[in-house]
This record gives sequence, structure tokens and C-alpha cells, in this order.
Amino acid sequence: MQTILCQLAVLYIRVVRATGTWKIEGEAQANEYHESGRPFILAFWHGRLLMMNYAWRHRSQVNMLISSHPDGQMVARAMSRFGVQSIVGSTTRGGWSAMRTMVKTLRSGGIVGITPDGPQGPRMRASNGIITIARMADAPIIPLAFSAARRRVLGTWDQFVLPLPFARGVFLWGNPIHVPTDADEAAMESRRLELENSLIELTGRADQLMGHSASAPAPIEGDGTSIGKRTNTTRKTASDSPSENTSAGLRQ
Repeated sequence: MQTILCQLAVLYIRVVRATGTWKIEGEAQANEYHESGRPFILAFWHGRLLMMNYAWRHRSQVNMLISSHPDGQMVARAMSRFGVQSIVGSTTRGGWSAMRTMVKTLRSGGIVGITPDGPQGPRMRASNGIITIARMADAPIIPLAFSAARRRVLGTWDQFVLPLPFARGVFLWGNPIHVPTDADEAAMESRRLELENSLIELTGRADQLMGHSASAPAPIEGDGTSIGKRTNTTRKTASDSPSENTSAGLRQ
């Protein structure tokens, strides 16, 4: 069954890309790093995973961190169809083996992709793991986001964005974030917040360019919901096309 689902997912992604009009902005810095053989970490929110294979023409150079959960393995198989390599593990739950592999990959000049709010959230809140990897490998983090004009937003913890065929879409690359190799706890938290805020801003800007309200991150501790709690939501979908939703109350 997973093989069939994987094939369907790959076919859907290709149809969305082939029938839509997609624009890429700000990738010059990533190209410069790649051409000079310098490593970097590619960071984007878990809910914006689907189309990232088309965000960069050098995607075959990316080693993507994927959860060992069966769903994660299906994602890994789908991404392999686009030439993206996988590193199995997590940056949060006892994932030292995966972290060591990523640091080794970066130190050898490779490129690593991480969803800093994965694998289970809180949504759009960066974990410490990506900052630790950046410090250990002395590699910058480059934020990335995408949005589409015609889409559905699933009722999952990450509010997964599903672009529809024949949609306009945009990929936005942000500025590199550097973590000093001698960064102390305060400096690392500062960089974590910088990454989180950069991704929130970049994702919101992509949404607004496509005619949507900016997506909101999970509430932080003190707003009544602890970001340390990982909750499941009812699986439902909401139409999120500007032509179908003219009010500001779009499901984000």
C-alpha cells in the first residue's frame, strides 16, 4: 500500500509542477555556496515539504533528514524519485546518530535539509537541534518557504499545504544565518529565534504574495498552550484558493 501511495504522491507533485506557474526568488546565495563547494543547511517548515523538490535545481545534492516513522519512510522513497538523498532520524528524540551523520556530511562539503519543527511540532517553532548541528559543523542555515495561490490546507498538526494543479506558486529563499562555533547557550537561543522568526516572516510573505493571510505558528508558552505539547488535530481540509475565499478568514 505504501508503495502505491508513494507513486501517487510523486505523480501528484509532478502534475502540480507541470501544470502550474512557479517562480523562485532569492536562490543566488545558495547557488554561490554550491558553486564554491561550501556546505549549508536548508531549513523549511514541515507543512511546506511537498513542493520543495522543485525549489532548487541542485536538489540531488541535498541530504534530507527524514523521520524513521513509516510515514517518514514513505516521504523518503518519494523524495528519492526526485534525486534527494535521505538521512533517517530526528534532531529531537534521541537522534544523536542522525545528528552525527549530518555533521559529517556538512564537514565534507555536503548540503543537509531539515524541517526544524518536525517531526511532530509544535508548528512553525524551531527546535534546538538544527542550531546545534550548524554550530558543530560550522555551516550556515538558509531558510526557504513556498506558497501557492490555489491550495488546500490540511487539518494536521503542521497545517500541511497541498497546492492544487494549475496553481501559481512561489519559492522564497532567505538570508543565511550563521551560528558561531563557540556560541554559548544564550547565543544559540538567539540564533534559534532568528531562524524561527526568519522562517515565519518568509512563509508569511510567500502566502501574502499568493493572496492569502500569513500562516500563524503554534502559540508559545504563556499564551495558554505550551509549545512543548504535541497534539493531534482532526484530519480535515479547507479550501484555500483566493477565488474561493475572498474574506480574511482563510484556514492557515
